[in-house]
Amino acid sequence: MLDLIDLNKKLSKEAYQERLPKLRRRLLQLQQASWQAGMANVLVFEGWDGSGKGDCVRKVTERLEPRGYRLHYVTREPRTYERYLPWMWRFWLEIPNYGQMTIFHRSWYRRALLDRGEQRRGELDWHRAVRDILDFERALTDDGYVLIKLFLHISKEKREERYQEMEQDPAESWRLGKRAWKHHRRYEKYHRLVEEMLARTETAAGPWKIVEATDPRWARITVFETIVERLEDAMKARDLLPPELASGDDDDDDDDTGGS
Repeated sequence: MLDLIDLNKKLSKEAYQERLPKLRRRLLQLQQASWQAGMANVLVFEGWDGSGKGDCVRKVTERLEPRGYRLHYVTREPRTYERYLPWMWRFWLEIPNYGQMTIFHRSWYRRALLDRGEQRRGELDWHRAVRDILDFERALTDDGYVLIKLFLHISKEKREERYQEMEQDPAESWRLGKRAWKHHRRYEKYHRLVEEMLARTETAAGPWKIVEATDPRWARITVFETIVERLEDAMKARDLLPPELASGDDDDDDDDTGGS
């Protein structure tokens, strides 16, 4: 699956600056329409370290209504008391109310993938983790939640290049440690595990979108377009899209791209 992705895709600065304001505005409109219709949305950002997940999350949230979404970072191991509870428990706690949106910067997939990659779970537990994930996501989508899963993909060479750039930047170097380089050396192993994870958790209600993330501008626009398309499709299927949005009318008064 990953080997078929063209990681050389790029977007010019001019095209990016033309498309980003419209997509931002459209996403805000869909967020507001979701709120009014009571439709809950769950966005999952996964991908390689160094692929730009944080950058894409910042771009997506910059113009959203802050009262209508929550951002949840999954950057830590389960706390001691959480190890005595079902492992999906802490993710259930972050599910949004109807009409709201939760954005997961990493998610349940990180826990399952690292446990397997670092051999903290046996093969049986890996299969059980996949089953739990599928049951969890099916419960959400059966209840009307819109689930959008994005995986940002870069090559091993590109990740090493970005790591080296981060090491040279005092404001970024703190993010790198022995564990980051250890995982990087195991890129091929994790590549195989990610392939299996994506294949086994691809469902009709929760499909994966693999984002070519070599070029940051391409990655950002692809992320925006995917989210907008999925929200529009969900609202149209449920006859929830307001007429003024369904008509495609869009005033073009926002020319701030927020950077290159």
